[in-house]
Amino acid sequence: MELMRLGEPGQERPVAKEGEKYFDLRGITADIDGGFLANDGIAKAREAVKAGLPEVEDAASLRIGAPVARPGAVLCIGQNYAAHAAESGDAPPSVPILFFKHPNTVVGAFDHVVIPPGAEKVDWEVELAVVIGKRASYLESPEKALDYVAGYAVSNDVSERAFQVEHSGGQWSKGKCCPTFNPLGPALVPADEVGDPQQLRLRSAVNGETRQDSNTSDMIFSVAYIIWHLSQYLVLEPGDIINTGTPQGVAISGKFPYLREGDRMEISIEKLGRQEQKLVSYTKQ
Repeated sequence: MELMRLGEPGQERPVAKEGEKYFDLRGITADIDGGFLANDGIAKAREAVKAGLPEVEDAASLRIGAPVARPGAVLCIGQNYAAHAAESGDAPPSVPILFFKHPNTVVGAFDHVVIPPGAEKVDWEVELAVVIGKRASYLESPEKALDYVAGYAVSNDVSERAFQVEHSGGQWSKGKCCPTFNPLGPALVPADEVGDPQQLRLRSAVNGETRQDSNTSDMIFSVAYIIWHLSQYLVLEPGDIINTGTPQGVAISGKFPYLREGDRMEISIEKLGRQEQKLVSYTKQ
């Protein structure tokens, strides 16, 4: 089973996908959010699907929204693959590097990504997203950390490198927080259906040409370690998203051109699906 949200922005309906069928979850929840996840929502959705729910007959024609509504926080781990750190010109970090994205960066897996005014260095980053399922604070060890995961999703940590580095003032978030800079999904896949999060192939392409092709086994800090580590400094709440870092093969390496209007990014992770976005220029509303 996968959890999805289908419909236009602000009007998404919660859906459970089982095989090729889509089931309407509005009988058990108004949305897929932190409250739903904290209250055994995934187990309840499974039970409801088995008991019988109405199918969403027009699912194929509906926009795919982000699979988690209104995340309270989007926490990101920088340079968590050694080869990516090297291509950025830095030594591998000795502790996880934390930065934040504004939650309103999160959009659907196939929504357009908007190039902000003045941007010259827009970059792609395929990442494994962890969705927190229950409150995590001061965990005793990494061994129990995965118990706090609701599921996983594909994330594209879009970045504007000039904003991130040259305009930063020492922090990275200016280059990470532009609207639409975090396509998420297409689905939230429950943790028990994914298995080991350190054995997933992840890939990206631009205009059909491969950019990244790696595996989460190459992470410097594992998903479990990241959750445990973060819990020593902040409280992780249900519905929070953790972007766990990107492998080598991004534009900041100098090996590839930065993104331009009309380019298309394709992002995928084994067991979690694929997403695709077109780059469009900002238009004043």
